[in-house]
Amino acid sequence: MKQMDRAVASTSVADDVDRFLPADDPVLADPDLDLVTLTARWAPYGARRPMTAEQMRGADRRAQRIGVPSRDLMEQAGAAVAAAARAVLNSTDRQSSGRVLVLAGPGNNGGDAFVAARHLADFGISSVVVLVTSDRQPGTGDARANWEALEGLPLVERIQADSGHAVHLLLNGIERAALVIDGLLGTGVTGRLREPISEAVDVCIRARRGGVPVLAIDTPSALDLSSGAPSQPNVRADLTVTFHRPKEGLLTRDGRALAGRVLVAPIGIPNEADSG
Repeated sequence: MKQMDRAVASTSVADDVDRFLPADDPVLADPDLDLVTLTARWAPYGARRPMTAEQMRGADRRAQRIGVPSRDLMEQAGAAVAAAARAVLNSTDRQSSGRVLVLAGPGNNGGDAFVAARHLADFGISSVVVLVTSDRQPGTGDARANWEALEGLPLVERIQADSGHAVHLLLNGIERAALVIDGLLGTGVTGRLREPISEAVDVCIRARRGGVPVLAIDTPSALDLSSGAPSQPNVRADLTVTFHRPKEGLLTRDGRALAGRVLVAPIGIPNEADSG
């Protein structure tokens, strides 16, 4: 293909993806979605200019001022994670091996995880969703609403783990999980992690050692998305789904080592929200 033809094709794909955000994309609705298809679908976003965690938070705030509700951003992020989880399961033939274990912190990263579990249930995929916090409730309104939306949902088991001991009990039979989703921590983590989050990170570590794939939401927990500096302990993921643009911390040596394959998913942040 000539260079101009490649540029036109790339623009066409980007426009197509912009029209179809994850929750509404017919390509992602394919029950047989695999990683090759998903990677190609989101490739235009991976080619965008990287940004820091603070720049992403600014874009998120400006998007809301423009008129994009925060709950809509969380819905699209969770739908993207669910699509990636399904692609991993289809590509590794692990869907029949057990349920998906979703580890969620109290913030919006955890909120994305709750949405992902709901979308997985829509595709007949069962999950165990563990809210890991000593406060026993999500810390943001959007996350709390999506946690409560899981109550009584078929194929979803909710667990609250408010201590390191409670989280540690999850290690029993962890090797039988089909997939672990890391939705524990988001951007800007510094310092050594404390219980119960540190114990949940250990669950991710032990699962991966046992051959269970780990999918991280936005960043592997304990990796700073701006500097790429990891705290201890930290998650090593097989796949990381980050949002809107690549993040600088995922491009460092430590970032690449901990994030595994990185996919950048659209979540509906307008381009004009990047400046300001």
